Amino acid sequence: GTRVRSKSPQAARAGAVAVWSATAEGDRVAALRGSGIEPPVAPASGTRGALRVLHALSRWYSAMPEEDAGLGVAIDHARRLLRPGSRLLVLADAASAAAVPARDWAAVGAHCDALVLLLDDPVERSPPWARLGFVQGEGRVDLDLASEAQRARWRDAFDAPRDTAVQQLRRAGIGVESLSSNAASD
Repeated sequence: GTRVRSKSPQAARAGAVAVWSATAEGDRVAALRGSGIEPPVAPASGTRGALRVLHALSRWYSAMPEEDAGLGVAIDHARRLLRPGSRLLVLADAASAAAVPARDWAAVGAHCDALVLLLDDPVERSPPWARLGFVQGEGRVDLDLASEAQRARWRDAFDAPRDTAVQQLRRAGIGVESLSSNAASD
């Protein structure tokens, strides 16, 4: 299961590595999320630009923003804001990426160099063959993952969205990689 870090800190770490890498190459950096209220972090170069983006990533990944409209809204913003030739890095879980309409991914892929890092957790990819307990709200849910029927539902919940997302992204000409929460961020 989750032994090193959860997906949100891993996303923030990967985002930070990408920001410093782009800054070192002389690129301007910006950030946006799925919000109808919060404006994107405007593109800027150098340390000032990097620090503004890192501050935003820190806020967004430390706690779920109150008004979060989802990845689809972020991709719509990116589609309208990015200029041809821009580079785009998307940090998302597979279910969020799979929920974005294929036409939106195609529009992004046609205008910029995009890479989607699909974040996952080892327990999602390879659950134990045992009873696994989860806290849900005020209660607890126990899943018997030694049961083939329960494992099939688990695969439907985690593998099917990943497969859908990978197919949509590849068809749109967008690079896609997996980033496990226990992997090195660089």
